[in-house]
Amino acid sequence: MKILVVSAHPEPRSLNASLTRFAVDHLRATGHEVRESDLYAMKWKATVDADDFPADAPDRLHVMAASERATLDGVLTPDVAAEQEKVRWSDAVVLQFPVWWFAPPAILKGWIDRVFTAGFGYGPTLPPPYGQGPLAGKRALVSVTLGARETSFSDRGIHGQLDDALHPLQHGLFWFTGAAPLEPFAVYWANELPEDAFETAKREYAARLDGLFTDEPVPFRSLVGGDYDHDMRLLPGVEAPGTSGLALHTRPRG
Repeated sequence: MKILVVSAHPEPRSLNASLTRFAVDHLRATGHEVRESDLYAMKWKATVDADDFPADAPDRLHVMAASERATLDGVLTPDVAAEQEKVRWSDAVVLQFPVWWFAPPAILKGWIDRVFTAGFGYGPTLPPPYGQGPLAGKRALVSVTLGARETSFSDRGIHGQLDDALHPLQHGLFWFTGAAPLEPFAVYWANELPEDAFETAKREYAARLDGLFTDEPVPFRSLVGGDYDHDMRLLPGVEAPGTSGLALHTRPRG
């Protein structure tokens, strides 16, 4: 299978860089084709602005409309067009990054902002979002490192649940565009990680990578599956008793 690994950390000797190298080597050793996008090494431009649409010179920049015109006309900037080609080529996308301020680094957010243009990731001419988008059939895995301990990212943890922190990526990026996200892989206490814990993390990560195309994805609800009304609101009574918050948009397993 074909896998795109996108990494975002400025230090090539970091834990994130080590996990990226491990993932790429492991996937290739098990017979997959792998392409990489190391955003810091690429010096990726993180901001969307008028320079992204040199063929489009309106009096006022409407990003969605301009990005759709550039996408459909085939005149996106070469860096964005190259990343879109990698996404199209792939059967799965792996994101590797540290969680900073409860979010991915700005450079990765900028990769998403610029690459997932209207006409490519979403839009009126494409399949409906949340389950049937243009990336339908692809898999996605988010691999993150966190400086905090695991108990602090739990139902009663002070940071809230990790699934909620990653919801904008899992649901708002991947599921919105049709890709099926797996449960995230996380390495906690990353700033103080001893060597034996790193070896354990690699074994656990290898198992997750081996299940990239066989593990059950997060069972997010489809927009057209009968769970939502015409205003995109969840119909009453479809959720399991006691469910609330973002978990409402996930079907009970089994």
